[in-house]
Amino acid sequence: MDEKIVFLTIVGMTLVTYIPRVIPVLALASRTLPAPVVRWLSFVPTAVLSAMLFPSLLLKDASFDFSPENFFLWASIPAFILAWRTKSFFGTVALGMSLVAAGRYFLG
Repeated sequence: MDEKIVFLTIVGMTLVTYIPRVIPVLALASRTLPAPVVRWLSFVPTAVLSAMLFPSLLLKDASFDFSPENFFLWASIPAFILAWRTKSFFGTVALGMSLVAAGRYFLG
């Protein structure tokens, strides 16, 4: 591929990524948002993470997988409870990874 095309593709991808992020910052930098909007926005990261995570936990080959071999699903349950109770990101990730590793090691 021509170097000019690669460079223009990278520049275009940079602009497409950067512009949607900077416009809200510039538009809202000098304003205070109402409390309900701030509260609503606080749920966006959780909703996005859940939307990305649940298909990988629940689906295998385009069908639901609740089998005992689905270590990710079963490890996510205690990790979710720990996250809910403690709000500890590091602890949740450490528990989830430990449970998946233990499941793979001891159960195959």
